[in-house]
Amino acid sequence: MIFRIAVLQSLIVGLSLEHVSAWSLPTTTNSNNHNGVSRRDSLQQVAYTIFSAATTASLISVTTPAAFAEVSEETPRVTTRMGGQLETFQDGPRSIRMMVPSGWNKFDGEVGAYDLKWQDLVDPTENIKVTSTPVKSTTESIAVLGDVKELGASLAAKRNAKLISAEERQTDGVLFYKFDFAINDGTHQLLQLCVCRGKLWSLDANAKEKRWAKRAELYENVLGSFMPKLA
Repeated sequence: MIFRIAVLQSLIVGLSLEHVSAWSLPTTTNSNNHNGVSRRDSLQQVAYTIFSAATTASLISVTTPAAFAEVSEETPRVTTRMGGQLETFQDGPRSIRMMVPSGWNKFDGEVGAYDLKWQDLVDPTENIKVTSTPVKSTTESIAVLGDVKELGASLAAKRNAKLISAEERQTDGVLFYKFDFAINDGTHQLLQLCVCRGKLWSLDANAKEKRWAKRAELYENVLGSFMPKLA
């Protein structure tokens, strides 16, 4: 229990360094980050936490708590096109595949902010971002960070947000943690985390609260379609 609390505290520090640039608002980059902590820097903090947690876990001899146990039931990957609202996307060099909004602007690799971003043509606050950072190659699952609901509650408290839900699923052998946040700045966000092939992957989908009802289903399907491996 002491070990798990330490891991959660480390993660919270990493994620709360810069609420705006790290996980919520879609337009922050290195050039306008007033605290000097980029979205990529904050994700690297999480990666370091995973690295430390995995290393510590390998050195202590205790029974693995239930909170660290991965789900065994497989959830199929989402492939719906929603009547043309979504289209298939695959990136060979990054080894990712997913469904993305049809007709949205795509941005590739802004240093310190994201790997990929899709943005609505009219409202830039409606966007989806994919970010990755390396972790220790022997770290195989996001489960090292502990119970998904406890983690979600801690993240919400540190980010001045209401946690709507915190869920986990396993698809194609990859464990995903998904969080639904209503942030007090008026942003609604889905955040999904996973570890696969030596990288920590973050996928977040954002919209204004007043527009959430119109975007929720599309965003849920995008997150459900994401897979950080091609086979």
